[in-house]
Amino acid sequence: MAAGPAAHAALGGDTASIEADRAYFAARSSTTAMGGRTVHLLTLANGTVVREFARADGMVFAVTWRGPARPDLRQLLGPGFDVLQADNVLAGGRRTHRPLSVRRADLAVSSGGHSGAFWGLAYRPTLAPPGFSLRNLS
Repeated sequence: MAAGPAAHAALGGDTASIEADRAYFAARSSTTAMGGRTVHLLTLANGTVVREFARADGMVFAVTWRGPARPDLRQLLGPGFDVLQADNVLAGGRRTHRPLSVRRADLAVSSGGHSGAFWGLAYRPTLAPPGFSLRNLS
């Protein structure tokens, strides 16, 4: 299942995609409803914590992560992962060593850290519920 595209929850997926992430990462999960959105907390075996933010209709509009290892971003971002890769290539096709980021109208990603302490956030501004602020991603 993890190898096929159906396993990718992908930012922009529905709540069923969150279950796909939980299974893919073999994570413990919990859910909290807050202010018109639901936060799905996934705790991976290595201690990394992933939060997936879903609108009232179940659409995942944001994802954050923090922990000792960067989670599989291809799994979390789906097609957004290819955008992240493309936006972080230097001339000549070399990958950048700076913190990863994307700033587009339909996708924003910030990721950084170092061995033992990684963090990141990704969201789709066009999918965010009314009144959403990046401060809400805590």
